[in-house]
Amino acid sequence: MDSSTYISIPELAGILGISRVAVYRKVKKGQIKATKIGRNYAIDRKSVETILGKTLAEEDKKQIDAAVKKTVKEYGQTLKLLGAE
Repeated sequence: MDSSTYISIPELAGILGISRVAVYRKVKKGQIKATKIGRNYAIDRKSVETILGKTLAEEDKKQIDAAVKKTVKEYGQTLKLLGAE
């Protein structure tokens, strides 16, 4: 493991401006993806932008695309009428 590609929970807590305990809870709930190494957790630096909300994860993009397609399918005609106004 290259330490420059991972950050620790205390480092992430500092970046997010929340407590270490809050970050641990988010990791345990699966809200933040982390790798357990021994007794510690390591968070991939690439996922920090996703955590901060600056980028979307692929899973989130797929979920948004599916929701848009469903909305257009169900309300397409209404959306066209609203757009014409």
